[in-house]
Amino acid sequence: MDASQMFKLTGKIAIVTGGKGLYGSPISEGLAEAGATVVVASRNGAECETYADKLRNRGLKAIGMSLDLGDDESINGFVKTVTERFGRIDILVNNAVTRDGYGDLPDMTRERLSHTLDINVNGTLLLTRAVSAQMQEQGEGSIINISSIQGVMAPHFPYYEEGQSSPVGYTFEKWGMIGFTKWLAAFYGKDNIRANCISPGGFDPELETQKPDFYRTYKEHTPLGKWPEKDDIKGPVVFLASEASRYVTGTNLVMDGGFTIW
Repeated sequence: MDASQMFKLTGKIAIVTGGKGLYGSPISEGLAEAGATVVVASRNGAECETYADKLRNRGLKAIGMSLDLGDDESINGFVKTVTERFGRIDILVNNAVTRDGYGDLPDMTRERLSHTLDINVNGTLLLTRAVSAQMQEQGEGSIINISSIQGVMAPHFPYYEEGQSSPVGYTFEKWGMIGFTKWLAAFYGKDNIRANCISPGGFDPELETQKPDFYRTYKEHTPLGKWPEKDDIKGPVVFLASEASRYVTGTNLVMDGGFTIW
């Protein structure tokens, strides 16, 4: 295959959970720009459709749909609707995360832990189960999990400003996301389903004014000397979704400007 064609996603159907969020919106946009039809999904289907409409106004292919990862009927109904409408699901990007109930370990209760784990872990697994069944029928598919640099390292708390923290549940879940990726790759490899992970660095433009000391310190301790821009995740996602990575599975691509090498 010609290298110029390997990154194209024309005719592919992609689901992006949390597809209108901080990282979700450029992920959805990047897949659509590469030619995929993107299903932008989150609990707020109306907001997803508003974002999808912006993509369609650029001549891209996208729809917005409601998906509640805390509800089995929502998950199963969502996958059924997408499959019936498009006939297949080629790409699943597990990006959605709820931060409701997050906190430091001394503040945790079983109730708070159960809320986040039920959506971020259980919901993600159950959606992946439903989508992977469709991919098995097709004989191919690409699953991309979005972890974080907090999935490959511990938070460096000395960098944080007063009152700032990194919740224990987030680190727990993001480390687990990488292990989940490797399990998927091992289990579904025989079905020609690939599973890979991306661990991006922090991205929040508002921190430059809200937490200026942290923002500056983070840049100073990043080899590239800067924070990521929203478009920086497009390339890794398109690569892992496309034929360009057809012999890549079970890997974790760290996209952090070098932050975790020190």
